[in-house]
Amino acid sequence: MADQMAKGQELEMKAEKKLSGWGLFGSKYEDAADLYDKAANCFKLAKNWDRAGAVYIKLSSCHLKLESKHEAASAYVDAANCYKKTSTQEAISCLNNAVNLFLEIGRLNMAARYCKEIGELYEQEQNFEQAMNFLERAADLFQSEEVTTSANQCKQKVAQFAAQLEQYPKAVELFEEIARHSMNNNLLKYSVKGILLNAGLCQLCRGDIVAITNALEKYQDLDPTFSGTREYKFLSDLSSAIDEEDITKFTDVVKEFDSMTRLDAWKTSLLLHAKNTLKAKEDEEDDLT
Repeated sequence: MADQMAKGQELEMKAEKKLSGWGLFGSKYEDAADLYDKAANCFKLAKNWDRAGAVYIKLSSCHLKLESKHEAASAYVDAANCYKKTSTQEAISCLNNAVNLFLEIGRLNMAARYCKEIGELYEQEQNFEQAMNFLERAADLFQSEEVTTSANQCKQKVAQFAAQLEQYPKAVELFEEIARHSMNNNLLKYSVKGILLNAGLCQLCRGDIVAITNALEKYQDLDPTFSGTREYKFLSDLSSAIDEEDITKFTDVVKEFDSMTRLDAWKTSLLLHAKNTLKAKEDEEDDLT
């Protein structure tokens, strides 16, 4: 590792020397870029990720001088992959630079891919607002390139984060939009019942029984097979329990469904929110009597 560090430092110094000297027709930037690339590899082998990331940023600058924006963007991505091991914020900054360059040269699919990656990094940081922003941007870019599956994946993530932030109308709208698009796709239409279940659970959290009833009718119109699914029965039974203000029934319905189809943490948190809202309503009525 020490040998690789020394070699990396030597190569980086040679690159700096090239840039400070004279060069014809951009040749000094080509030579420096080659040296920076080799230096960055040495620093990676030495596991000095910050140094490797910093050198990749210098490499990107050389590519920009040579008007090679694709290579410059790729160098920023390499820098981000190094910084992921040490600094999420630095990684995000580098990926953002890569996204902007890919957009400039019309590589929308690549821009979408790295927008999605930035969203996932913000998710790791528990910054759901920023995660939503970048995943929405990624979804729009994927949609413009007609990469429907990737666009839907991003939208589902945004909808889930919206629900976690108690932005239930937004979550419902997104899940319903995904379900509509998926119905027209032979590969995606089998996922519709799960998406409508997610939308329905967000409706339950809103606590508006009329809206829940209307939503279930709308979902049957959207997917005629939905009314025969366990997901529909689950939502319908939960809706009845809320309408009857029966916490015991609500709990039993959840337990029964969970015994057949394991509920994930996200769905469980929504159900807990709906149950707590129901309990608060029951307590309030008890106080009045």
